[in-house]
Amino acid sequence: MPLTAPFVPPVPRGPVTVQQQVNGADSARAFEQQVLLLDRPPLAELDARNITAWFGDHQVLDRVSLTMPAGVVTSLIGPSGCGKSTFLRILNRMHELIPSASLAGEVLLDGDDIYDPSRKLVEARKSIGMVFQKPNPFPAMSIYDNVLAGLKLTGTKADRDRKDYLVETSLTKAGLWKEVKDRLRAPGGGLSGGQQQRLCIARSLAVTPRVLLMDEPCSALDPTSTRVIEETMLELVNDVTIVIVTHNMQQAQRVSTQCAFFLASQGQPGHIVEHGSTEAMFSSPIDPRTYDYVNGVFG
Repeated sequence: MPLTAPFVPPVPRGPVTVQQQVNGADSARAFEQQVLLLDRPPLAELDARNITAWFGDHQVLDRVSLTMPAGVVTSLIGPSGCGKSTFLRILNRMHELIPSASLAGEVLLDGDDIYDPSRKLVEARKSIGMVFQKPNPFPAMSIYDNVLAGLKLTGTKADRDRKDYLVETSLTKAGLWKEVKDRLRAPGGGLSGGQQQRLCIARSLAVTPRVLLMDEPCSALDPTSTRVIEETMLELVNDVTIVIVTHNMQQAQRVSTQCAFFLASQGQPGHIVEHGSTEAMFSSPIDPRTYDYVNGVFG
């Protein structure tokens, strides 16, 4: 289906008024938004079914099922050691990197099992990106090349114009473009901690994932950087489905629409005690253990 170019107002003759400048800026922003929409993959639902996981003979998750709806932030909460991060890594097959790890169950991306033998690992990783707890840019690599690092890893080809476009749009979505646009060739390791984390987000976005997994992305950041990352998440959810592990109950309430509470009893594997809307989980949880956890009785 042919695309219709957006209307661009003619360049006015004579002195340009303030109003004309505003109108021109509005048209440019509208055009930019149309380009971003055309380049955006469809939002995806992620569905984990009966996930049981082991490290060697040690079972760490027991029959975890959770639907993570398209276009929302789902937060995974619970005490340390209850399997949240393991579950998150299972969602894009990073669990496979540990030699002793094994699992049973399915992870469906819009109905397709990412663990299907016919599905390539690189395809799953491209569709489901990951941002880790500590910022991990390539320190000696330029900001520009850091953003594009995922293209090489996934075998994605792009000419120079396409690369320039991906760098600008990915950094813009990550809320970093204005801060680094004049120093794209500077090392990524020279950025502040919060900027490095946003650079890692931009790197994940450059391969146009449909889901973005975030493992405690703000735990190593100061309050100001945390606020910026949270604002970035709330904007990104228009482009990708987000699943975040957090120990910060206030953060879970600020950024997520849905919440799942994980718990592991002494010597037992982790499981989901309760899940539902974040508002309901914090205001009127069904299970008393959920109430105790979100209100700081334990954790």
